[in-house]
Amino acid sequence: MHSAIPLPMLYRFSHCTACGLSDPGRVRRANEDHFLIDPALGLLVIADGMGGHACGALASETALQRIATTVRAASAAMPRASGGSITAGDPDATVHDDALDAIRTLLDALDQANATLYALNTREPGALERGMGTTVTGLWHPPAADLLVAFQVGDSRLYRYRDGALLQLSRDQTLYQQALDLGNIDRLPPRNVLLQALGPLPSVAPVVETHRRVPGDRYLLCSDGLYGEVPHHEIEAVLAAVSVDTLEVGCQQLVELALDAGGKDNVTAVIACFHDEAGGET
Repeated sequence: MHSAIPLPMLYRFSHCTACGLSDPGRVRRANEDHFLIDPALGLLVIADGMGGHACGALASETALQRIATTVRAASAAMPRASGGSITAGDPDATVHDDALDAIRTLLDALDQANATLYALNTREPGALERGMGTTVTGLWHPPAADLLVAFQVGDSRLYRYRDGALLQLSRDQTLYQQALDLGNIDRLPPRNVLLQALGPLPSVAPVVETHRRVPGDRYLLCSDGLYGEVPHHEIEAVLAAVSVDTLEVGCQQLVELALDAGGKDNVTAVIACFHDEAGGET
């Protein structure tokens, strides 16, 4: 008998309110998923570990810690206000680009997380053979910047609900998605064969993109334990009904839907509702 799902905790950012929930599911005994919600950094990340119970959990937790450490150090060094203006005292009139700085920071963070996990893989007996690694998908609101930066390695997903529709912003880095993109639909490979993950290889090719921050947007970060079990329209219906006041309930509903559909995998959902400058809901 699966235990009752707890109500997730709310986290209040300067421009949004977020909550997250993770569950091992109905089949697996251990949870290899982890998530991080850090209002001080403006950072939300989920990670879906692989390589067996201990390896997967270690990989996902280690990746989140490493990413947060790198982002924290970069945030402390960033100008608190720039907006793309010319940097004072620059003889070449260099334009300071918030988006470029943020992208570089996240590429560095993912690089360092991958290097840390790869070093563990090569040091621990049998870890590399078991394929210890993790996916990561995240959303960062850099300090004093009016933009959001999304980043991804693997097949954990990022969705945005805006103007009555749920849009998948991320693209699965899987052999299955690659086959679809190439039109090879006669013999599709399994859905869970990853082309990218942190840890198994010495280098990684993440996707990092910027998005405009719009009041009223709702973002969902989730592992394949959710979207692999719950149809798009059902996830959309939950996000359509979510508000700041019902955020915890919406997060809980998504996990319950995955469990009711079989819960064959660990399931993690993080929702963020963006509000107006005054901190109220739009």
